[in-house]
Amino acid sequence: MNEKWGKETFGGGLNLHAEVVNGVCPACQSSVVLVSLYKHLYRCVKCGSDLEQKVNGVISYIPTGNPNTKIVLSDSNVPQKS
Repeated sequence: MNEKWGKETFGGGLNLHAEVVNGVCPACQSSVVLVSLYKHLYRCVKCGSDLEQKVNGVISYIPTGNPNTKIVLSDSNVPQKS
């Protein structure tokens, strides 16, 4: 076969380490399985929400922010257009 397989870019360059943990997802409020392919970043298998693991005496999972998210503020005193 190919003697170089696993020794160059396509064979030896990929080192994948998956971690599977149990936790409570803050997005869907369920006790679920969380899967990680990158250190401290997890995904909920139930709702698909991306979470960041914070260790500060207690392990907690915080939703990660999306820089493309737009926040719209509305004033409750201004009549809404219908």
